[in-house]
Amino acid sequence: MTASTRPDDDSYSLKRSDSPCVAVCSTLYDEVCRGCGRTTMEVANWVFLSDDEKHAIWQRIKAQGYPRNRG
Repeated sequence: MTASTRPDDDSYSLKRSDSPCVAVCSTLYDEVCRGCGRTTMEVANWVFLSDDEKHAIWQRIKAQGYPRNRG
């Protein structure tokens, strides 16, 4: 997907490879980080995911209200 064909949504405001990590890491109760909303597998494999996979994750976590800021 080229820059001219990208949809106008917030998940493209950052580089598509940017991590949603907000340094509020906690997976105490399940496999989802309370800070960024990614699963433990998504966090562990982030650097290996394609841009399209990262974009799909960004879309899902933003729809769920992540990433969450400190405080």
